[in-house]
Amino acid sequence: MTAPLTPPPPPHDDSRHQVWQAPPPAGAQDGGWYEQDGPGMKTELRDAAVITAAGLLGGVLLGLLWWWLAPHVPLVGDVVGKSWVVYLKDSEGEQAIGVDGTFTLLGLALGVVSAVLVFLLRRRGGVPLVVALGLGGLLGSVLAWRLGVYLGPESDVLAHAKEVGKGVTFSAPLKLGTKGALLAWPLGALVVHLGLTALFGPRDPEPPYPHQL
Repeated sequence: MTAPLTPPPPPHDDSRHQVWQAPPPAGAQDGGWYEQDGPGMKTELRDAAVITAAGLLGGVLLGLLWWWLAPHVPLVGDVVGKSWVVYLKDSEGEQAIGVDGTFTLLGLALGVVSAVLVFLLRRRGGVPLVVALGLGGLLGSVLAWRLGVYLGPESDVLAHAKEVGKGVTFSAPLKLGTKGALLAWPLGALVVHLGLTALFGPRDPEPPYPHQL
């Protein structure tokens, strides 16, 4: 008596145990990742250098606007005994506060403009661009401060008082009473750029999930 014939076992299906692999990102076969992770570090560094240089040019504009728009602080010279003294013509005036306020508001405005321009030109952002945005704003603010002081009234108030004469009103040197105003541009630029990136920046696509069997 012969044993009953049994059908051969079905072919082993390894599909359940195969590891799913995502397709390689675009550009990986070329040895680069430019399409996947942005334009590349070399391009970002070049753009960062351009942004920093643009910040210095903006600093020239800020210095000119500050020198033009800042209120003048009136001073008066007088002779006490044989010595010249200089004092404020209006001791209760707020012109000195207005000088700092003007610089701060102009710096904030340039910070907003620079952040918007950088975001529109380079939506993907990147650490070098953000660093350049803050550094360019800080360098531009320092340049604007020194340029405004240079273009402003004579810094030697005693010599200026002697030149114009006793009792004649003249303008005080242009100066920043609060050096924190130098941070208005870079901080404003970073905050605005961060907000624009969070709201309107490109989103990374979520990786596809393996099919459930």
